[in-house]
Amino acid sequence: MTPPSRQLPILAVDSAGAHPKSDSLAVEEPLEIRVGFGPANDRARKAVSVTMRTPGHDAELAVGFLFSEGILTDAGDVLDVVEAAGGNAVRVDLRPGVEVDLARLERHFYTTSSCGICGKTSLDAVETACEPVGGHFRVPASVIHALPGRLRESQPTFDLTGGLHAAAIFDASGNLLAVREDVGRHNAVDKLIGWAARAGHLPLRDRILFVSGRAGFELIQKAAVAGVPVFAAVGAPTSLAVELAQRVGLTLAGFVRDGRFNVYAGRERIEAVL
Repeated sequence: MTPPSRQLPILAVDSAGAHPKSDSLAVEEPLEIRVGFGPANDRARKAVSVTMRTPGHDAELAVGFLFSEGILTDAGDVLDVVEAAGGNAVRVDLRPGVEVDLARLERHFYTTSSCGICGKTSLDAVETACEPVGGHFRVPASVIHALPGRLRESQPTFDLTGGLHAAAIFDASGNLLAVREDVGRHNAVDKLIGWAARAGHLPLRDRILFVSGRAGFELIQKAAVAGVPVFAAVGAPTSLAVELAQRVGLTLAGFVRDGRFNVYAGRERIEAVL
C-alpha cells in the first residue's frame, strides 16, 4: 500500500520570477487508537491515543503503538483489529481474560507527527520496561553502508512529496523485509512493529532497523521493546538515545550516509570489513 499524497496548486518562486504549478503533498490526518478489553459480555472500550499520521497500514500502527508503549506484550492477546468505517479510528480488541494495565491506559497520549513522546505527562512514564537485547547477531559494515540506497529505492511517496520519513527492516545480509512511510518517524517504526507482531515475527532478534531521520530516545525505546539488536539512522542520535542503547545492549549507528557512519553503542556487533 503506497502512502497517499495530494495535489495542490501553488505559486513557485525562483530567481527567474514566479509561476503557478502543481505540487504533491504528503497526507497528514489524525488517528484515534482505541482498545477493547474485558469479559466477552461486558467489554470496555477506551481511547488511548490520538496520533498525527499518514493514512495507510493503520491496523499495524495501532498494534505497534500498543506494543511499543508496553500496553500489549503478546501478539496472541489480540482478538481483532477493527478500523472505523469513516477512517481515522482503529480499535484493537484484546482476548477476554487479557489483563490490561489501566494506569497506562489513563496516560491519554497525544502525539504529533514530529514527536512520539511529547504528550506523556512525566519522564517516569517515558521509559517502557524492556528486556536487554542479547544474542550473537553480527552485521558487516558493508551492509550498513548499503542501507540508505536500498531504503530510497522503496520510498515512492517520498519521491513525490519529499515529506515522509521511512523505517525499514533488513536481515543480516541487507535484504529488505518490510518498509513503511509516514509523516512521523515514530509512526513508521510503530507500523513496522505492528507488521512484525501480526506476522508472528516478534521479537526481531536477527534484524536491522533503519530509519531515514534522526535517532531519538523514543525510537530506540521502540526498537528495544521489539527486540531489535541493531538500529541505524541516516541522521544523528541524541544523548538520551545513546544512553538507552548502551543500557539495553542495543547497537546504535548514526550518520549512515555518504559512505560513512558512526557507532555510538554496541560496536561489537559491527564487523568492520568494508
